[in-house]
Amino acid sequence: MSRRGRVDVAVVGGGAVGTCAALALARAGLDVALIEAAQPQRWTVGKPDLRVYAIAPDNIGLLDTLGVWEGIASARAQAYRRMRVWDAAGGGELMFDADAFGRRELGWIVEHALLVERLWDGANAAGVRVHCPARVERCEQDPGGVRLQLDDGTRIEASAAVAADGADSTLRQLAQIDVVSHDYRQRGIVAYVTTANPHEETAWQRFLPGGPVAFLPCADLTDVQPAGHRSSIVWTVADDKVADLLAADDREFGESLTRAFGARLGDVVPQSPRVAFPLRRQLVREAVNGRVLVIGDAAHVVHPLAGQGVNLGLRDVWALRDMIGTAIDLRVDWSRPHRLARWARARKSENAVAAYTFEGINRVFASDGMAATLLRGPLLGLAGRVPPLAHRLWRRASGVT
Repeated sequence: MSRRGRVDVAVVGGGAVGTCAALALARAGLDVALIEAAQPQRWTVGKPDLRVYAIAPDNIGLLDTLGVWEGIASARAQAYRRMRVWDAAGGGELMFDADAFGRRELGWIVEHALLVERLWDGANAAGVRVHCPARVERCEQDPGGVRLQLDDGTRIEASAAVAADGADSTLRQLAQIDVVSHDYRQRGIVAYVTTANPHEETAWQRFLPGGPVAFLPCADLTDVQPAGHRSSIVWTVADDKVADLLAADDREFGESLTRAFGARLGDVVPQSPRVAFPLRRQLVREAVNGRVLVIGDAAHVVHPLAGQGVNLGLRDVWALRDMIGTAIDLRVDWSRPHRLARWARARKSENAVAAYTFEGINRVFASDGMAATLLRGPLLGLAGRVPPLAHRLWRRASGVT
């Protein structure tokens, strides 16, 4: 077994959150190793990634401070200036508008592959020690640190390790950190579409009895005309409805989606393959065990209806970087278990509140009970007509203080 020396932090998982953590901690002055099982897919202009994120303003700020946002925005990103939410059963509508909040935009839509590629480029430039392809096979820890054994024979010693290797995290399991999981028995169908009417730089969401359908405005491709008609959709449907929608031809799927969205943007035309992913709520019982911390999907999987999954993960990174930076400024040991535990308690609380809030919203709006049906639309309308309430809801979702 070879030995590569000791690092300050070993991050396991090279997705968006893990690579962001590696880059952020390297920029904070730590010696960081990044372990990833497979080389990430390179982003290409002509092959859009089906997986997109609605990045909130606070996390745009994080990416900017890390020096990667300009490269993302100049490649392909779409600002959204409004959000409109309504219920298929009728009632009012909740709208957030950047102008009302004194902002240029509410957030940005970014492809997963582009975000990860720019973060990897930044991590390499910052001197992060990348081990790829490599998998963690063993994790041992004592009061002095963590030892990871990789499948290529490498042994990494670190003051702390960060599990960012997804919902089925190997490192989390090796560190004996338990999770509580709930299957929603729903799947999210994602695809690119064009619509007869322009998206108006607006993120749209309509609640249906089976789950919400969302249209996220996307940057145009060079071969798509007219401009401003391209969107990414996330359609939440019950498990027993998924197979038929995936098997439908483009015309049938487009007609079904048009009906589900109430033809809000006119006829919908599919522009890509479609895939479905299972939906669940999953939370760690504790976000740290000794010197192993858990972030991103390894720590929390939430319903996608509010688009907050990756934003919560990036906020884990924010909080970790701030905690470590404060300790460094005070010239104290940032890796002491009580400091890691303090970070973990704060993140567990915020992530649990978010997960159960999204689950509660999904249950209320998916219910076909008379009371819920009569109340939810008017409640959305009330929130939309009370500017301070709408502003508070948006600030909570956006991370803006």
